[in-house]
Amino acid sequence: MSETSSQRAPGSGFFDGLRAALKSIFFYVLLGHYSGIGALSYEFGFDPVWMVLCTLLIWAAPAQVIVISTLGTVTLIEVAVAVTLSSVRLLPMVAALLPMLQREGTRQRELVLPMHLTAISVWAEGMRLLPGVPKHERIGYYNGLGVGLLSAATLASAVGFYLAARLPPLFAAGLLFLTPMSLLMSSVRNTRTLVDGLAFGLGVVVGPVIAAQKIGLDLMWTGLIAGTAAYAVHRIREATT
Repeated sequence: MSETSSQRAPGSGFFDGLRAALKSIFFYVLLGHYSGIGALSYEFGFDPVWMVLCTLLIWAAPAQVIVISTLGTVTLIEVAVAVTLSSVRLLPMVAALLPMLQREGTRQRELVLPMHLTAISVWAEGMRLLPGVPKHERIGYYNGLGVGLLSAATLASAVGFYLAARLPPLFAAGLLFLTPMSLLMSSVRNTRTLVDGLAFGLGVVVGPVIAAQKIGLDLMWTGLIAGTAAYAVHRIREATT
């Protein structure tokens, strides 16, 4: 980005973000992942229009799976509570992202769309790419990145719905596994410090152990144990150097 802010047309940041989305591995991962969600919608008899709206409005695959698989069997209140609890995991991501987007004079309404677009894939790419974007273009850039990835998911969910009859169940399940695996690889790539690497390594070890115990909330406990242990090691190392 060698151009100065005065030389760049309004909206350039948005289109830069859109181009970044098209080049991102997550764009292609989401095509596969949401094809699986489209196939799941077909299996549960979910209306295709509502399935596309579900992608656009909820934009979180685990929450969408909850809606698709439970809407006809439990009350709307129960579905709403389950989706809300599932989406609470995005709150720390929003908290980490906000300082990168805000600058002097930023209005609160400018942050509404970026917050809605924050999903694991968009957040991971945003945290990686935003430091190289001028601050005054970051909101537009992040919006472009999010719209690009959301468009891939929406298109794929519609295509997956109509291809469902031709997709073997095992293949559809494999497509759903693409996003967590891509996030795992992205996390490894973005590890820069000892505390990051230690937290990641401990999480890989602790996670399966806790899951095997079937105590529930295994992801939360993995984060608490591995993150706290890594932070403790980091503080001890800081104190002794």
